[in-house]
Amino acid sequence: MKRILITNDDGFNSVGLQALREALNPLGQITIVAPATEKSACGHGMTLTKPLRFIKIDDDFYKLDDGGPTDCIYLALHALYDENFKPDLIVSGINLGSNMGEDVSYSGTASGAMEGVLHDIPSIAISQVLQDQNTFGFDFTLAKETIASLAKKVLYQGFPLQSREFLNINIPPIAKEKCKGIQITELGIRMYGNDAHLHRNPRGEEYYWLGLHPLSWQERKNGKISDFSAIKEGFISITPITLDFTARNRLESLQNWIQQ
Repeated sequence: MKRILITNDDGFNSVGLQALREALNPLGQITIVAPATEKSACGHGMTLTKPLRFIKIDDDFYKLDDGGPTDCIYLALHALYDENFKPDLIVSGINLGSNMGEDVSYSGTASGAMEGVLHDIPSIAISQVLQDQNTFGFDFTLAKETIASLAKKVLYQGFPLQSREFLNINIPPIAKEKCKGIQITELGIRMYGNDAHLHRNPRGEEYYWLGLHPLSWQERKNGKISDFSAIKEGFISITPITLDFTARNRLESLQNWIQQ
């Protein structure tokens, strides 16, 4: 039986996580390790300054108090799996909201997949783009069918990427019948602003609350379609992500600059 480990960054009680479990359950033995609380935008961080504890929710379903997605994958692989019987696939999601462009560097969802490929396990991050944050009654049909199909391909045909690379999937906020198909995309250039709101608590002390930026972006002007454009046009976006951050086309120019 195939073994699938799943996590997320929206917390163990997320409707997106439940949808992911339902989608992948027919494909093998599912183990869930998810954060006890929402960890959105936590990045690829690990908890090193306090202890972490597995809390059993159901058979093969745990919340990690109080870890993030990276902790969930790291500890699951070391505590719940035998060294010779690692998962065949790791899936992180279904995130409630997009993870496109440079947002991938902030994303806890993407970080769950990053941690997976660091341990040489095929990994996928999947996010459901939303028109707004009201997920009550949201139809995850398109996302569920997409991840089930791709997971099956990975499990039985092999992973299409190399070492330390993962798939980042974004699902458009449309009905299944309106989806135009799949586009293989690159990360677009996300445009950021300052959405920090200043408030005062009842004691008169100031604090800031960070808001959400609108999805505005630029293309990279190389003729390739970005994840943002694919979603806007009604396609599923699949982007191959590498963990190698080296700016290789700058190595020679940097060497020349150092020598000047």
